Amino acid sequence: MGAQLIKMQRSRDARRRFENINQKRDAYLIVHYSCESFYDIKDGRTPRITSIAIRNFASGQTHSFSIHKCAEQSGVSAADIPNDYDKLERMMLDEYFVFVRSQGGFNFIHWNMRDNNFGFQAIEHRLKVLKGDPFVIDDARKFDMAKELIAIYGPGYAPHGEHGRLFSLMDLNKITAKDAMNGKEEARAFDDNQFVALHQSTLRKVDVMSNILERVLDGSLKTAATWWEARGLHPVAIVELAKEHWLWTFFALLFGAIGIVSSIKGLL
Repeated sequence: MGAQLIKMQRSRDARRRFENINQKRDAYLIVHYSCESFYDIKDGRTPRITSIAIRNFASGQTHSFSIHKCAEQSGVSAADIPNDYDKLERMMLDEYFVFVRSQGGFNFIHWNMRDNNFGFQAIEHRLKVLKGDPFVIDDARKFDMAKELIAIYGPGYAPHGEHGRLFSLMDLNKITAKDAMNGKEEARAFDDNQFVALHQSTLRKVDVMSNILERVLDGSLKTAATWWEARGLHPVAIVELAKEHWLWTFFALLFGAIGIVSSIKGLL
């Protein structure tokens, strides 16, 4: 199978997975989180988690878990959060994992939460560091929307730019960035102990992801993909497909035979 035909197949498979979401909206949760900057840590430890938001795609109901809410529940002032971060982060993650454990019938839609640097594994690792016991979500229940959009439209569907494709899609579709902070802004907010702002940013991003998903499902998402890419097609793929189909071989032989007969007649 040719390279372009493989890409076309991947696009078709991704569209089918999106259609499954559309058919079973009430079985999907959208999740995102914010954390300490990866790049400003000098002692080799993993980034602290600051907030997590989980939105029900069908109902829009959102559950959130954050450092500042745990601080308020524990009677810790905003100024003292850094001094009690381990206790508060453990409290927040315990609440998150209790909730996740209770969502056995749901699948989780996310944006690039794929590894131990930024992802479900990173959240699990943070709780282990804090001597907790995380609940591990099966990989079959995870849907990486960022990866699936590339499968459909190709990597050029939105510029990666300085702040990533999510912000580029917001620009292309005129989705307001109110409260949503990019990576550098979140790093500054963490350094300045602006945990409420980080929480609002996380909430806004699951809302934006839900908005983008709706547009994918109803076909109204604007991208930078070409006409061919947006439809999962490519001229080369069409030729490759034709060559692999038995009818192509049949007609090629038929016209070849006709050509030979015509040549012989011309010699007589």
